[in-house]
Amino acid sequence: MTSNPQINFAKMDGLLPAIVQDDATGQVLMLGFMNEASWQHTRQTGYVTFWSRTRQKLWMKGETSGNRLRIIDVTTDCDQDTLLFRVDVEGDGLVCHEGTVSCFTRPIALTIAGAEK
Repeated sequence: MTSNPQINFAKMDGLLPAIVQDDATGQVLMLGFMNEASWQHTRQTGYVTFWSRTRQKLWMKGETSGNRLRIIDVTTDCDQDTLLFRVDVEGDGLVCHEGTVSCFTRPIALTIAGAEK
């Protein structure tokens, strides 16, 4: 079933989280933010385009590195305020600016109070 839900940009001052996942492996590659303009650009091009909060402009991931994120599928959550993109990574597949496939590479030791190990 395909639908066109109304994406809710109102909750976070016009931004929403956009999670990027590798279509082939299921690995989460990165998280970025979108505004309505970046969402429209993404829909027009078929490549994930974010809103750069630091540069205050549209930013197509991979526009300089060649590691563009070609959309295979996109879904929204139940509140329609987060997007999940399943993508095919073009180029050498290194999505993170630090030269890794995923931006999620730094484990955090977690001790849960009261939990038995």
